[in-house]
Amino acid sequence: MKVIVTGGGGFLGFFIVKDLLKLGYEVTVLGRNHYPHVVESGAKSAVADIRNLAQIEKCFHGIDEVYHVAAIADVWGDWEKFYSINFVGTKNIIEACFKHGVKRLIYTSSPSVVFDGVSQRNLDESAPYPKRWLAHYPHSKMLAEKLVLESNSKNLKTVALRPHLIWGPGDPHIFPRLVDKAKKGQLSIVGNGDNLVDIIYVENAARAHLQAAAALRTNDKAAGKAYFLGQNEPVNLWDFIGKILAREKLPPIKRRLPFPWVYRIGVMMEFFYKLLKIKQEPPMTRFVAAQLGTDHYYSHANARADFGYEAFISVEEGLNRIYGPQT
Repeated sequence: MKVIVTGGGGFLGFFIVKDLLKLGYEVTVLGRNHYPHVVESGAKSAVADIRNLAQIEKCFHGIDEVYHVAAIADVWGDWEKFYSINFVGTKNIIEACFKHGVKRLIYTSSPSVVFDGVSQRNLDESAPYPKRWLAHYPHSKMLAEKLVLESNSKNLKTVALRPHLIWGPGDPHIFPRLVDKAKKGQLSIVGNGDNLVDIIYVENAARAHLQAAAALRTNDKAAGKAYFLGQNEPVNLWDFIGKILAREKLPPIKRRLPFPWVYRIGVMMEFFYKLLKIKQEPPMTRFVAAQLGTDHYYSHANARADFGYEAFISVEEGLNRIYGPQT
């Protein structure tokens, strides 16, 4: 089996690469940079920009499957950057798959493609895309996911996976941001502190990609569908953050701020940052406020039924793998 993993030098992508290598597959990582750690793992490293169709097509000859993980996942920035990487890049991947006879495309999407800023509790994949967007990231990912699912055919089977708040060893986003803000005394509980959210340990997310791909090889149950992924149960967001801070030997969060107040701060900051054309991310945005202050967890029943997904590593075991067992 010959496979490509876009973004395979990154956090989730590299865990997928390692799992594929364990199965004996010939893996090529496609990214804008050459990744020594990818080559050391036994995979090939191909330098190409997914926004350039001519560049990526050179890598697709003889490929059986593509795992499209590469994306820009920031909460702030120019629309053109998100659109060109997340949508146009995905469009190019699909075109290259069709042109070179790739049989399966496993796309890493996000639950944020259905998130509109209000609490979402145990929603399944029938939830519609929203009519408003709090950030360019979910909007561009929605456009890409929609295209992936619409491209499903007898020649190219596609599936879109929606892992939520991925964390684990090497996490470049969630843990570093939380720890940095906590050390600076900038972390406050948003809302009443009892909101439940889905999270997913990175190895669970990686295995789900391989399970979905295996299902595409044997039947059409998962073809053309999207799937929410998380731990087997949602967690209390602030309890989970508290566990991280305790493992980091940092004091618990005591300050609380009302969610509507924090959301309004996000609105004002976005307005002034746009007005003044400030490129850096504001300290608060509407999207971040909503993620911190609302429920957002989803049903994983369809993933269990169609390709046997279960979170085989628990939250506590995941924390132990990062920090070591508690003494």
